Amino acid sequence: MKLILHITQKAEWEQAKLRGTYYNNTLDSEGFIHCSTIQQVEKTANKFFANQTGLVLLCIDSDKVQAEIKYEAVGEEKFPHIYGALNTDAVIDAIAFPPDAEGKFKLPAELAKLNL
Repeated sequence: MKLILHITQKAEWEQAKLRGTYYNNTLDSEGFIHCSTIQQVEKTANKFFANQTGLVLLCIDSDKVQAEIKYEAVGEEKFPHIYGALNTDAVIDAIAFPPDAEGKFKLPAELAKLNL
């Protein structure tokens, strides 16, 4: 299993589970769903989601994703992008992802239970 991560609002994830597929506005505007590796997600969260609440971290088994995943350069790093809707059965966990008192994010301890 190769784990990739996606940050979203808990309410959006709850709706996706009912549909069986997850997508967000970047799928329409950019053609893909942004994801991160475990090494990238903290930096991504702090750059784009600072002080936001109600977030979950979708833990995705990339081997189960039906849409194509491409690792594409963004600056000096390569980020995983999902080119299509995400089938919800590829999500092995959705972990609450609150910021700390300063509005910053740290990797949740719950990631350790996934045996990474």
